[in-house]
Amino acid sequence: MAQEIKVPTLGESVTEATIGEWLKQPGDPVKQDEPVASLETDKVAVEVPSPVAGVMGEHRVKVGDTVEVGAVIATIADESGAGETTPVEKREAPQPADQKAAPAPAPAAEAAPAPAPAAAKSAASDAVTMSPAVRRAVIEHGVDPTQIKGSGKDGRLTKEDVIAAAQARASEPAATTTAPATAPPPSSAPADGTRREERVKMTRMRQTIAKRLKSAQENAALLTTFNDVDMTAVIATRDRYKDLFAKKHDIKLGFMSFFAKAACLALKDIPSVNAQIEGDEIVYFDYVDISVAVSAPGGLVVPVVRDADSKSFARIEKDIADFGARAKAGTLTMEDMKGGTFTISNGGVFGGLMSTPIINPPQSAVLGLHRIEDRPVVRDGQIVIRPMMYIALSYDHRLIDGREAVTALKTIKEAIEDPARMLIDL
Repeated sequence: MAQEIKVPTLGESVTEATIGEWLKQPGDPVKQDEPVASLETDKVAVEVPSPVAGVMGEHRVKVGDTVEVGAVIATIADESGAGETTPVEKREAPQPADQKAAPAPAPAAEAAPAPAPAAAKSAASDAVTMSPAVRRAVIEHGVDPTQIKGSGKDGRLTKEDVIAAAQARASEPAATTTAPATAPPPSSAPADGTRREERVKMTRMRQTIAKRLKSAQENAALLTTFNDVDMTAVIATRDRYKDLFAKKHDIKLGFMSFFAKAACLALKDIPSVNAQIEGDEIVYFDYVDISVAVSAPGGLVVPVVRDADSKSFARIEKDIADFGARAKAGTLTMEDMKGGTFTISNGGVFGGLMSTPIINPPQSAVLGLHRIEDRPVVRDGQIVIRPMMYIALSYDHRLIDGREAVTALKTIKEAIEDPARMLIDL
């Protein structure tokens, strides 16, 4: 008996999604709860699991189609009825016998043997179930997924498996790649200098990011204030306690937890920086939910560290590390990114020296962090070298005055330069 596969509930206020890719093709065996399709929502990619074990039936929609919650996107025959609902297998089974009985078509079948290996490879690739993140890694690194042994659950490939395979291939002896020295590179540019273009449709997430950022510029009165921070004290504190911290909490002590706690001090002192505009009202929060910008395969996402003001350094570090790992694996959920009263974006990990970050609506402010570099500064009348970082606070001037923004950024600077302030709430 055929079972319908429907679009699951995607989260609060999310009513539709786009079919990103089919992970199972008609006729493929499917286990219960095994992903059969990937949906792209405004914020995350969501996998659709099979409700039963059986054989994949027809696809009711195509890749790129928009579907609503509860819509039927495919069918699957459960194990009890698989034999009755897959007559294709019954029809295909006797075909070899028929071909042997009719000798005339045999030469035609042998006339074009070349496509067979490609077809076999394509079929084998389709049989490998991959998450969106893994599939993107396969395409990016140009590896054959059928030649990689998966280390994930039920032998599924992980992104790390793909990267390791790509690195192993790159480290093969140079002789194997340079032997045909006299042959021209197959990927060399055409002799006539023809230039090519490639058009790729924007993913639903990228479209949403574009709309939200443009909306922020159009609807908010954006302004950015800058300061620089001497990281000497934080670096010394981190170096002194990082081993003990890792041993006790099983997580590395990074800089993000320091900035998160410093931001909490500033937001408590300047409540408007942690507030939002709703219509003609200002909403103030007595808690701090910090959205942390992390990179995902489909773009920048901002999962939320909830109640950061009441969490320990270790808990904040664990939350951020978990978000980063799940963002790369494409397993963040809508609930992870729901809400948020303030955002921290660390462009320094990519080498950025200075930027003007854009707020994450409906929030009213965002803190931008940048790379640490040694620069000459004056201390007690002497020019000395210190590890310095530029920090930026972009804010909605409709709600936050310049004095408040500068004061909040100065509070963050002072807390980082004297970490003891965060312990005694100064």
